[in-house]
Amino acid sequence: MIIAIDGPAASGKGTLSKQLAAHYRLPHLDTGLLYRGVALAMTIARQPLEDAALAEAAARNLKLDDLSDPRLRSAEMGGAASIVAAIPAVRAALLDFQRAFANQPAGAVLDGRDIGTVVAPHADAKLFVTATAEERARRRVRELRGRGAHADEAQILADIQARDARDGARSVAPLKAAPDARLLDTTNLDIDAAFRAAVALIDGA
Repeated sequence: MIIAIDGPAASGKGTLSKQLAAHYRLPHLDTGLLYRGVALAMTIARQPLEDAALAEAAARNLKLDDLSDPRLRSAEMGGAASIVAAIPAVRAALLDFQRAFANQPAGAVLDGRDIGTVVAPHADAKLFVTATAEERARRRVRELRGRGAHADEAQILADIQARDARDGARSVAPLKAAPDARLLDTTNLDIDAAFRAAVALIDGA
């Protein structure tokens, strides 16, 4: 069974996807880490994020082991990932990797922004997970402060709104729900309630 989970930043799709992978005993891939990995590699090499050729090279050299670097979870890498993800050559370079992961014999859970529309349009179940920008900003603040990091809620809200605009307006694989995706708004749901709602939607798909 392939489960595709899409949605904007801080909507809760990452946490939800991990829970669903454990519930259905499937491997899980946070595809956003691939783009963060490209951004981190370019940042370390002091390369401009907008350079399509360099970004493509970084994408083709990315390894699964690179996705365990804790620096990938920073707010800086989140914004940088949105920039490199808008480059068509980067998305093309990472597409085969994602499809191979999705097409494992037992299936998989993948979360990102174009899983149900581009990576795995044949997925058995598709969810589009969302929440208001304000609630997503509050969640990101709690997450960062929980790790002892400084978090300016107004700035984080502005960053989330900017990412939403970039992700929705890019020419290749823009962020949008697949026509057959089930919508799950987590604005007023805690983690447990969101998980129960997701399982109900998937089992009823």
